[in-house]
Amino acid sequence: MKAIYQFHKEEILRQFATTEQGLSDAAIPALLEKYGPNELAEKKHRTRLSIFIAQFKDIMILILVIAAGISFAVGEHTDAIVILAIIIANAWMGFSQENNAEQSVRMLKKMSAQFALVFRNNNPVRIEASQLVPGDLVILGAGDIVPADGRLIEISSLRTDEASLTGESHAVDKTTEPLSGTNLMAGDQLNMIFKGTIVSNGSAKLIVTGTGMNTEIGKIAGLLDTAIQRTPLQKRLAVFSKQLAVIVLIICAIVFGVGLLRGEPVFQMFLTALSLAVAALPEALPAVITIALARGASRMVKQKALIRKLPAVETLGSVTYICTDKTGTLTENKMTVEKIEFVPGNEELFSHALLLNNEVRYTEDGELLGDSTETALVQYALMKGHSAKEAAEKLPLAGKIPFDSERMRMSTLHRYGDKWILFVKGAPARMIEIMEQKYKHSIPAWLELNRAWAAEGLRVLFFGYKLFGKDPGMPELDMEKDLEFLGMTAMIDPPRAAVIDAIQQCRAAGIRTVMITGDQALTAKAIAERLHIFKEGNTDVKTGADLDQLTEGAFRQKVKNIAVYARVSPEQKLRIVQALQHNGEFVAMTGDGVNDAPSLKQADIGLAMGITGTDVSKEAADMILLDDNFTTIVKAVREGRRIYENIRKFILYVLSCNLSEILTIFLAPILGFAVPLLPIHILWINLVTDGLPGIALVAEPSEKNSMKKPPRPPGENLFAGGLVGKIILSGLIMTIASLTILWWAVSQGYGLRSQQTMVFTTLCFVQLGNALSSRWANESIFNRRIFTNPGMWGAILLTVLLQLAIIYIPFLDGVFKTTVLGWKAMSAVLLVTAGSIVSIEFLKFLTKRKDQMNSSKSKC
Repeated sequence: MKAIYQFHKEEILRQFATTEQGLSDAAIPALLEKYGPNELAEKKHRTRLSIFIAQFKDIMILILVIAAGISFAVGEHTDAIVILAIIIANAWMGFSQENNAEQSVRMLKKMSAQFALVFRNNNPVRIEASQLVPGDLVILGAGDIVPADGRLIEISSLRTDEASLTGESHAVDKTTEPLSGTNLMAGDQLNMIFKGTIVSNGSAKLIVTGTGMNTEIGKIAGLLDTAIQRTPLQKRLAVFSKQLAVIVLIICAIVFGVGLLRGEPVFQMFLTALSLAVAALPEALPAVITIALARGASRMVKQKALIRKLPAVETLGSVTYICTDKTGTLTENKMTVEKIEFVPGNEELFSHALLLNNEVRYTEDGELLGDSTETALVQYALMKGHSAKEAAEKLPLAGKIPFDSERMRMSTLHRYGDKWILFVKGAPARMIEIMEQKYKHSIPAWLELNRAWAAEGLRVLFFGYKLFGKDPGMPELDMEKDLEFLGMTAMIDPPRAAVIDAIQQCRAAGIRTVMITGDQALTAKAIAERLHIFKEGNTDVKTGADLDQLTEGAFRQKVKNIAVYARVSPEQKLRIVQALQHNGEFVAMTGDGVNDAPSLKQADIGLAMGITGTDVSKEAADMILLDDNFTTIVKAVREGRRIYENIRKFILYVLSCNLSEILTIFLAPILGFAVPLLPIHILWINLVTDGLPGIALVAEPSEKNSMKKPPRPPGENLFAGGLVGKIILSGLIMTIASLTILWWAVSQGYGLRSQQTMVFTTLCFVQLGNALSSRWANESIFNRRIFTNPGMWGAILLTVLLQLAIIYIPFLDGVFKTTVLGWKAMSAVLLVTAGSIVSIEFLKFLTKRKDQMNSSKSKC
């Protein structure tokens, strides 16, 4: 079956049962019934309540809810209230971040034209765009938003801006002639016009061929209905939470069972098992991670990166691929003249042609308005010191023949002293046709230069002129002949200055940069070469047509080595992202147009442009680059890696501390001691002793050479790199410290409340020392960067003061079940604390030495 763009005008009218006088009013109700309103279907959005409830679906949150319920049941109301307060606060922070999301299709509707001028019953009428139906005859002028997809049947100098839909970097010249190609991309369908694009120049009549979801923009809206991608951190925490839940249940069951076998009271053993459950759960972890991400988001805003979805802060630290749009992201989104060539002696005349042969307008502020190609030509002449005002006064305009897509030329006639001059500019091939005979011998040289410039991805225009001894009257098409050659220009949308360095930094960090654009292959290749995107020895560019020839399996293999994609559709962009994700890659996608929205949403993290980006792309993205600068991504990657490393530091700290609490409670009865810690003690340690230093840990400065390391393997869990061993050994040292102080307290004849207070305080202080040690994986706490995080010292000081307060302030001892410690008891606590900190540091020294020895052996 023929495509619509292959039809002749008569076939279009016959296909849609319409005429050049438009549809009849009588036909509209049936067509509206058949095709529906010209609107995009809006998917069901999540309610505020559903977003809030979703915050409680995490395994760790559910475990905490159960712990709170059990605490209430056994009369530990203080514990339960504190746990519930943590759960609600964490849920509220997550809810506030997501409440304004999921607006992509709504913003697509806002982009569409609200009204349209149509012919019905041979009368022009203005109707709501939603009432358009296939077969309607629509009239468009410069500045109009196209209300529906349509086949052009009549045009005058028509150009459209399709950058937001296709990624084309400059206005597209349209035609009414049928096209012969098959499976053409939207950007190549030059006799079609698409809903949501803008008429930048000229006028047109079109037959509506698609409305609502049957338009190109409607297809994109359909692609947006994809599953929300979980971030790497969310995936890793989900696995961690499940593993932790299983471990907690096993430990509690073992302790409860052993106690019953020893003849311990059932209720007492239930409380002990509950204490273990509370000890094992890092209650502060959800809150600390949320705070870490929020702080990272705050830092990123200062570096021009706005985070829309909080977990995305860390995701950039995990990405292995950055798939980036070209126009406006890698380039300046501004056509610029790079090269010129003119006939010697005609420089002034050439500058006049640049300034006058156009339809550029000027604002009161001197800003240039008009087609991007023409504004680039005028801007170049102005930069060279020429004056548009003086040129217009010297050569006043007498008439013009506008550009059209069939002639591929534009002509302006000017008074030139006592003569008249016709300036003509256009596509090289069409300009050669009308050059004066005496210049024919020069044609090969001009075309060779044209080919050389075009091979660099430059857009080339030829200029010519013709002198008249007397007034020729209004310019006509037959004047465009026997021109004298004036010169030629070459222009391009140039790369951003700092992007090359940013791409090199990504490469050093093990991140591959891939360009995906709707622009022409030649232009895409030229920009990629300038930016050094290609891998060494591979300069292949794949087009959308090439991708259509590949099976899914073949494509997933090819995608590993392709660095540049050109002339691709929104569906193909989405397919590229999905193929990379299928191969286990974490993908970041940048974009600014409507055509980028589906792939932005599908990617592990979508990055929209803040200045040139459409509302649709911003709503589909996880992060917005406020300065539209690719280099901001590198800063965000560095911040993401910093956040992840700091979260790992917190996990090392909090789990080693929790392990020490578990082992202390588990081993004390086996060694013949009473239960050394009560649930309220455990909760205090987990919230205050873990929480305050934990918050400080996530503010640690970035590690050295963080951007010299490869991305974390997609399958890597939170405990990679020997973290489990460090957790166990640090936990054992702190357990020995707490059991040592317990033994000493019992041997000195202290009562149960004093024993518990001493163990409670020892664990608090020892864990503060562990927090200091956790700041660096291999370095000693006594290094020159010890004071680079003042927040840590503030957290330690505050925690010590709070711990002393619940021991020595009388009305608090009833709440926290503590008692006053004398100087002898406190001295013993401090001595044991110091010994454990030294032991942890010695352990770190041995680990570092072992790693260095292994590294030396591997190099040998």
